[in-house]
Amino acid sequence: MSIAIPSEISMNSAQNSPEQPQPADPRLQSTPDYGTLGPGSDIALGGPEAPAAGPVQPTRPVRFGPFIAIAAGVLAAVLVGNVHSAGAAWQHLADLFSVRAVPEPQSTVSTSASPKDLAHLDRLKPQKQAETLLELAVGNSDGAVDQISSRVDRWHGKVSWNPQLANLTTAALNSNDMRVRESGLEVQLVAYGLSKNPLNIDVLVQDADSPDHARKIWALWSLGAMANRGVEPDRVVEVLTTHLKDSDEDSRRWTVEALALVGTNPTIPLLLQTLHDDPSPLVRERAACSLAESGMLTHQQRLAAVPQLLSYSDDPSLDAQTHAWAFQALADITGQRLPHDSTAWRNWYASSRAE
Repeated sequence: MSIAIPSEISMNSAQNSPEQPQPADPRLQSTPDYGTLGPGSDIALGGPEAPAAGPVQPTRPVRFGPFIAIAAGVLAAVLVGNVHSAGAAWQHLADLFSVRAVPEPQSTVSTSASPKDLAHLDRLKPQKQAETLLELAVGNSDGAVDQISSRVDRWHGKVSWNPQLANLTTAALNSNDMRVRESGLEVQLVAYGLSKNPLNIDVLVQDADSPDHARKIWALWSLGAMANRGVEPDRVVEVLTTHLKDSDEDSRRWTVEALALVGTNPTIPLLLQTLHDDPSPLVRERAACSLAESGMLTHQQRLAAVPQLLSYSDDPSLDAQTHAWAFQALADITGQRLPHDSTAWRNWYASSRAE
């Protein structure tokens, strides 16, 4: 199932820090950023205007992808393909780190770097450290995620957004490993210049009401990322809940994506309600994806949505497409491959609970 980063968000204004302006985010063709500041916030005043544009729409209505369904997915696929084939990307890292790329079954690669290898990171500038470690994390290199966790706070003001990080964070957010996804969010926030400061939530909440659509959806996405990393998650969910009622489809869609990032229990009924009630097929599809595979919910949290998804699978008030999304979500969550038949699914669920 796929989620999406405002795949068209320009980081030109995205939280340009006073120390280092952020380049445009090539992964997002143009959608947003922000600018005003509150006391103690590290968000720059009066950042440049973000170009207008809307996120790329998912092209496949029923089959959900892994995590992020946007134009960047093409670049991510290329990146992940290079990693999994132990090609040029890993040769570059092997040269850099003296690490050994070891092919594993199912075309996966696990690269193991010793403490001595990782010590070479200290010779690199923070920008290169972030890029190198995130690339290693995407390739399941032992120790890379822990290295990101131990270094990320020291990267503030020293790492900027660029095409390499755009590709790498997209690949990280598509990972099946939750820790790699978390690392992607950590690096993304640092590159955006956003410290995990509650005062930045104040600014983002304000920008989420901006008449500048690009600024607005970037703020919505960033709120979700900040909440996932522990910054006022309850408040963020409350704010995002109000935006589920926005009049325009695109704002509601990015609100759903932000809720998917938050990853707390209160987001589950909100996503279920959106899947049932939102008038937009696109928004309903994103809600289904968020419940199934996208975002930061754990497997156990996703299982909590199963009973309601069962009821949606033959709810006469829902259309056939929404029934199909409910079945697809059930399949992705449970790993069961049953026909699109509500009785079959209910029988399976009853028997699984009896075991």
